[in-house]
Formats: sequence, C-alpha cells, structure tokens
Amino acid sequence: MPPSLPTDSVLRIALLEDDAMLRERILLPGLANFGFAVVGTATAAALHDHLNTHAVDMVVLDVGLPDQDGFTVARNVRAAYPEIGIVMLTGRAATPDRVRGLSEGADAYLSKPVEIELLAATLHSLARRLRDTPAQVAPKRWQLDANGWCLVSPSGRTVALTKTERRVVDRLTMIPGQLVTRDELIAALTDNVYDFDAHRLDSLVYRLRRKVADSCGEVLPLNAVHGEGYVLNDAIG
Repeated sequence: MPPSLPTDSVLRIALLEDDAMLRERILLPGLANFGFAVVGTATAAALHDHLNTHAVDMVVLDVGLPDQDGFTVARNVRAAYPEIGIVMLTGRAATPDRVRGLSEGADAYLSKPVEIELLAATLHSLARRLRDTPAQVAPKRWQLDANGWCLVSPSGRTVALTKTERRVVDRLTMIPGQLVTRDELIAALTDNVYDFDAHRLDSLVYRLRRKVADSCGEVLPLNAVHGEGYVLNDAIG
C-alpha cells in the first residue's frame, strides 16, 4: 500500500466563506488536497465558536459576510488569538481595502479569484513565519521540507505539493541520484497497481516539472529512464 507520510505537522485551517459553492466545492477540497486540515464556516459567529473549542493555526476569511464584516473579524481574531495567522481572501482588491485588511491584523491579503496553489503557498509561507523558524541554510539537494508538504530547491525556494505529488516526491527524494522504478512510484500512488493507468504517472511528472519551473524558476532535475523509471539527480544547483 502507499507509504504513510508524517502527519503530525498538518496545519489546521479555519475557513470563513459565506458562498457555499465556493466554500464546499473549491476551497475546502482544494486546501485538503494540499494537506491542510480545514474546517469551513459561513458566519463570523460560527468561526468564533470554532476558535473557542478547537485549536487552529490559521484563519482564511472573506470580507463580505452576513453577520459581520471581515475587517472586524480580523481585528477581533487578532486581539483574542494573537498566535493565529490570518489570511484575507476577498473580491475587494482595491489598495485601500488591502491596507485596511493588513492594518486590522491580517498577515496576508489575497484577491479572488485565487489559484488554490497560491493560497496553499501563502499559508505554508505564513506558517514558517509564525513558527519563527530561523533562516535555514539552503539544502544541498532537492528535498521535502520539515512538514513534508513543500518541495525545497537547493537555492531554498519552495513549492507546495498536492497529496499525489507529495507521494511521488517523497519516494524520489528518499534515494536521490538513484533509479526509482515506475512500479515503485505507482505503488506509492495506489493500492490497485494493476488497475492504475501508467500514463497518469507520466502526466503527473510532466505537471510537476512545469509547476516547479513556474513556481520557483528552476529546472527540476528529474530525468526519465526509458521503460524503467525516474531519477532525481543529487546535484547541487
């Protein structure tokens, strides 16, 4: 069966979004796919109830809400829970709104529509700042970060990973510079290896290469060995 990756560092997110379709169909499953433990709420009152009874690392909230504006929510959350990170996600993109959101206590301000990948990267970046993690020496090779949900380049740039990307990258970084067979990678993705379409693996690798190039401007040194598998080169830079 697929390997069990560490889950003790999963980030707990409380999402406040009153648009049910956006919340349930896009944001909740999208963030879950990037490894976050996320709970959705539709009102400021529901969010505060959740914060009073559950441990939360970060809050993602809209401005236009049915019972209270998001700026007030951000201010109240910051006052009551100073350790919690706050990301405002709203359609109000004007500079005065951004300034107000950040002034009221938000750590980051994103405009809708937003790519889930960008939101995930913002949350991971904010988590590192909140943990006051000291500046790390750039790794000598491509590797997973401490919580296992971001790929880190030799120059220190990070790329947020989905669940499937994470499983493949974890297997490749376990033995850098060595061949990982297609069968091993497929086994990392599914229990039903005989029903798995092998072309899905190639598509995933193709998208991962594109994603790394787009996110951090570097080439992922992941090379295909025809008919056998893939090698993640262990070269510096």
